[in-house]
Amino acid sequence: MSAEALHTRWSDVPVEQLNSLLTRQFVSGSQAMLARLELKKGCIVPRHQHPNEQISYITHGALRFSLGEDGSTVDKIIRAGDVLVIPGNLPHSAEALEDSIDFDIFAPPRQDWISSDDAYLR
Repeated sequence: MSAEALHTRWSDVPVEQLNSLLTRQFVSGSQAMLARLELKKGCIVPRHQHPNEQISYITHGALRFSLGEDGSTVDKIIRAGDVLVIPGNLPHSAEALEDSIDFDIFAPPRQDWISSDDAYLR
């Protein structure tokens, strides 16, 4: 038996208000997840890490990512049209330098997001 395709629109995906500066939507398959995040200027995504590979594509605005272990972090400013690949288990944080829209792909899907076990964002 073959798997079924999922077709949806972002307008039909529930918007989660994680805090006053951050909203999130996501769609998940069995092997990967696509998330749409809206970050208002000044939003901070606290330092965290996860086993999932993350590919971030900024479509609007700019984010400053701090990547790496404490004491040896590298900052990268990612602007509209830029893509950043974050390997699994690499500690990172982000700050919205402007109102921004970020699409993230995670492989495998973020189980902590699916089960709402992501207090660091709330």
